[in-house]
Amino acid sequence: MIQTPLRFRPGPDTFAFYTSPFRCGRALGSLASGGLRSAETMARKKVRPRLIAELARRVRALREQREKPSDSQRYALDYETLTRPYTGHRLPVRAWVDVRRESRLLQLLSRLPRFGLGRLVTRKSWLWQHDEPCYWRLTRVLPDYTAQNLDHGKAWGVLTFKGKTESEAREIEHVMHHDWRVVPKHEEEAFTAFTPGPEEDLRPVPYPPLLRAMILAERQKSGNPSTEEPLLNLERTLADPWDYPEKLEAKRKTKGTPV
Repeated sequence: MIQTPLRFRPGPDTFAFYTSPFRCGRALGSLASGGLRSAETMARKKVRPRLIAELARRVRALREQREKPSDSQRYALDYETLTRPYTGHRLPVRAWVDVRRESRLLQLLSRLPRFGLGRLVTRKSWLWQHDEPCYWRLTRVLPDYTAQNLDHGKAWGVLTFKGKTESEAREIEHVMHHDWRVVPKHEEEAFTAFTPGPEEDLRPVPYPPLLRAMILAERQKSGNPSTEEPLLNLERTLADPWDYPEKLEAKRKTKGTPV
C-alpha cells in the first residue's frame, strides 16, 4: 500500500510561533550578522586590488633590477674611439690624457690582496688642488664578477677631505674615473699627517658709506635713538667645497624606487 505524504497545514499556533518576539529577534540578528559579514567581505575585496598592485610593483622592480646592466657593461670603454659602447657617449676631451695614463679604482684594487681592504686611495685631482690630505680608507669592496679581470664594481670607505674625517663609511663615487691612485703603505703615515692651523676669526667691518647712511636714516625714521655704529658681519655659513664627494645614498633616495 502506497502512503501519501502528509501536507503541512498552518494553524493558529504556527503563526504565533513565527511572530513571537524571541524568534523575530533571532531572525533580525542573523540578518544583521549576515550584513556585517558581507560588509567585511566587500572591504576585503576592496583591499585586494591594492595587494595585487603592490605585488605587480615588486615584480616590475625585480625585473628591472634583473635586466639592469652590470658595471662592466655600463662603463666599458673603447680606447680607440674613447666612447662607451653601452651608451654611445664619448668622453670629454680633458679626460683623454688621463684615460691612457691613469687607472680606475677597481683596476688598482684587483691587483691587491683582499682587494685592498684597509688601504688608502686618493685621486690625482685632489693631489693637485688641495694641500691638506684627501683620501678614502677602504672598508668594503664589491667587484663585478661578470667582468673579465674583476676591474669593475663598487667600493665603500671612510672619507677624509682636507684633513677632516667623516664618522661613517659610505659608498665611493666616481670609481669609474681614470684618476685613482693607491697610497703606498710606507707613505701612509706621512700622507695622513696633518696639523690643522688656527681658524681665522672674521671681525665685523663697517658698512659702505651709502648703506651706512641708509641704515642711519632708517633708524631715525623708526624712532630708534641708538648711536651704535652699524657693522657688517662677515661670518658665513660653512658649505662643502665644489669637489666634495656627494653621498650616493641620498642621491638614490631622491630618485625613489624604480617601478
